Amino acid sequence: MQRLALFDLDNTLVDLDAAFRVWAAEFTGQHGLPQAASDWLISLDRAGLSHREVFFAKVRERFVLSESVEELWMAYRRRMPHLVQCRADVLEGLGRLRASGWKVGIVTNGTADNQLGKIQRTGLADVVDGYALSGLEGVRKPERALFEIAARRCGASLAEGGWMVGDRFGADIEGGRAAGLRTIWINRDATASEHNEADHVVIDVVRAMEILQGS
Repeated sequence: MQRLALFDLDNTLVDLDAAFRVWAAEFTGQHGLPQAASDWLISLDRAGLSHREVFFAKVRERFVLSESVEELWMAYRRRMPHLVQCRADVLEGLGRLRASGWKVGIVTNGTADNQLGKIQRTGLADVVDGYALSGLEGVRKPERALFEIAARRCGASLAEGGWMVGDRFGADIEGGRAAGLRTIWINRDATASEHNEADHVVIDVVRAMEILQGS
């Protein structure tokens, strides 16, 4: 099997949940909302809505905001790349993988401006071989095509195998398996039942990198 490692972005390489909490506090203050609004926003985010436009439609309705849904969504996309962070040990781990001969890529769903901004501002663009963004390519995980594009950008082919690492079981683990990749699930819920379908289950991406190094 070739040394190809594809990684999800949000809540795998970067801590989107932490960034969202900061954004929620900022949003609450900017709109003069009560403090409880921040907790409501976080709770709504955790509900796993299908798209941010649905999220902001609910936000606009609840707080009777004058901005349109599109304006709220665009402002969020502009701000989020400035709030997400990638830990130094994650960047260093990716660098070690590449130094030991691995091809490293990112496969992420999301709008192009938002996801590309995160990759560039966190320094991830400098430590990976390539990336595939659903907002640019017109296909989304778990579709095989997005994994194929990422592999190709890394100078590799899915036909020779590799690994997918991510926190979303459906998009990342089932999608990766369907694309012929071995998988490592970033799962912080030890009670989840799907864990037996991933090759490995870890609670942090650095541990996933250690498994790759030893494979």
